[in-house]
Amino acid sequence: MTFKEEIQQGIPTILPNPKPYDTSINHAPKRKEILNDAEKKLALQNALRYFDPKHHTTLLPEFKEELDTYGRIYMYRFIPEHKIIARPISEYPGKCEQAKAIMLMIQNNLDHAVAQHPQELITYGGNGAVFQNWAQYRLVMQYLAEMTDEQTLVMYSGHPLGLFPSHKNAPRVVVTNGMMIPNYSQPDDWEKFNALGVTQYGQMTAGSYMYIGPQGIVHGTTITVLNGFRKIKKSPKGGLFVTSGLGGMSGAQPKAGNIAGCVTVCAEVNKKATYTRHSQGWVDEVISDVNKLASRVREALSNKEAVSIAYDGNVVDVWEHFDKENILIDLGSDQTSLHNPWAGGYYPVGMSYEDANDMMANNPALFKEKVQESLRRQANAINKHAAKGTYFFDYGNAFLLEASRAGADVLSEDKNAKREFKYPSYVQDIMGPMCFDYGFGPFRWVCASGNPEDLAKTDEIATKVLERLMEEAPSEIQQQMEDNIQWIKGAQENKLVVGSQARILYADSNGRIEIASAFNAAIAEGKIGLVVLGRDHHDVSGTDSPYRETSNIYDGSRFTSDMAIHNVIGDSFRGATWVSIHNGGGVGWGEVINGGFGMVLDGTKEAQSRLESMLFWDVNNGIARRSWARNEEAIFAIKRAMQQEPSLKVTLPNFVDEKLFQ
Repeated sequence: MTFKEEIQQGIPTILPNPKPYDTSINHAPKRKEILNDAEKKLALQNALRYFDPKHHTTLLPEFKEELDTYGRIYMYRFIPEHKIIARPISEYPGKCEQAKAIMLMIQNNLDHAVAQHPQELITYGGNGAVFQNWAQYRLVMQYLAEMTDEQTLVMYSGHPLGLFPSHKNAPRVVVTNGMMIPNYSQPDDWEKFNALGVTQYGQMTAGSYMYIGPQGIVHGTTITVLNGFRKIKKSPKGGLFVTSGLGGMSGAQPKAGNIAGCVTVCAEVNKKATYTRHSQGWVDEVISDVNKLASRVREALSNKEAVSIAYDGNVVDVWEHFDKENILIDLGSDQTSLHNPWAGGYYPVGMSYEDANDMMANNPALFKEKVQESLRRQANAINKHAAKGTYFFDYGNAFLLEASRAGADVLSEDKNAKREFKYPSYVQDIMGPMCFDYGFGPFRWVCASGNPEDLAKTDEIATKVLERLMEEAPSEIQQQMEDNIQWIKGAQENKLVVGSQARILYADSNGRIEIASAFNAAIAEGKIGLVVLGRDHHDVSGTDSPYRETSNIYDGSRFTSDMAIHNVIGDSFRGATWVSIHNGGGVGWGEVINGGFGMVLDGTKEAQSRLESMLFWDVNNGIARRSWARNEEAIFAIKRAMQQEPSLKVTLPNFVDEKLFQ
């Protein structure tokens, strides 16, 4: 059977042979047993409804075994025979180019070189899923192959509800993930309802088909590290950055450190993740002995090397040992998946990876105690380093939030402070005021041809656009422009592509519209093939997250999620090819609402009209909200936007004299 035939087949009428469990790849840990007997029966009924009743006798014991063994029903038997990679768009079956582009993006998210747990359909973050099971994958791909440009596929937390009549200017796909009634949005609710097969955790770009491998976070981390060193008024050269995590998103940190020019130490407890990143060239060296690590770090700092070192072990050991050895850490952070602390996102110090996984599944209460004990130790060590001059920041993974819940000493002693923790989030100190408030965020594109030459051409186009815009840019955003021009110029040399031919940079609405317009013109002229535009949900407007994206909003509204909902609704009728809105992502289930989009450029006038309308809204919606919160950088940016677009009228805040309250 050919690739196209298998896609068009959907769920096969004749059962494929069972697939052996592939131990050579990274698998999701066993999930905690949370369903009672009646709920297990319901989970099995829910899984079997995808299949003809004649197959139920065969599949029931198989699915029951999966549920008992892994805590979920993944339907491994139905893993397709074809290799899952982002193919050139011309290789996909279909009646609609937009649908083919979405198939390409879905397959990229599940590529073994990209996905964290590919056979569990998890792209990154430990539980960031594209689909819940392989039946959903097969159905979705079949629907997309059948879709016309007057239909819309509705996605219900990984489940394809069906194709509905719409029109050419409607989104081809509308995605929701984990949109729970608020009172049912605790971590154990995810465990339960995901096990039942009725919802999933889409993370950010996993469930919205917009993940481009670790490149996306490399850029954001590079910008963060560069600005972190600027904040402490020190050159990255000869500086030390210590962090943790080498998984789907966190695996970008060593590469970012290299690009910034510092010494980076990144700890990881999962050997498969560590050696995958090492084999991909994303980390330079691997060291398993903490004494050898200290010696190598001293040597690298003395030589002012730009080098990344993976520590094969627990980051708590690094923080404690470096304190004992008096090694000055300039920048410190953490990218363990603490949005998911009890199900594989964070591993306790003093235990092997295998023993921790066993305890997680079989004694979750004790595992939670060990995690919280470890968090307290880590925070204590960080506090000692901070007293010596370390600049520590929370990298939006809920480290400070979970550490505070564990009773660690991380709360601010200043009761009048705007933030509740001793240490800032990177958005509060760096990304918020320097980027998001000015409208700069993670704009990305994928060359649907799969041709590296197309990507090189788009890099060149984007560079020329940014250089032109920088000539007239106000002084307030010159640094942002310069950083991104340098980034895009070095993109080919830094070998950032894993999976699809994709690129990311930070741009404001002007930059995004101008770059997209130049791409659309190049497509019309036959210079490049189709381009898929998108962004990370971690952006100016797409995410309401009080401990990350909106943590630098201090008017009390950071716990509201109107902005993210406004954003996805506005994108959907302004020209997006697909839109998504999720509960969870980054800092955890129930802690954030986030959304995103995808847009296919095909060189037409219609595509030009769509990109101008949607990209302007997609950014300025968030700037308007940020300006109303009295963020001065956002007020500057929205006033500039109103000057450029006379039909934009935004309500501006008045400032209140503090003396009135004395």
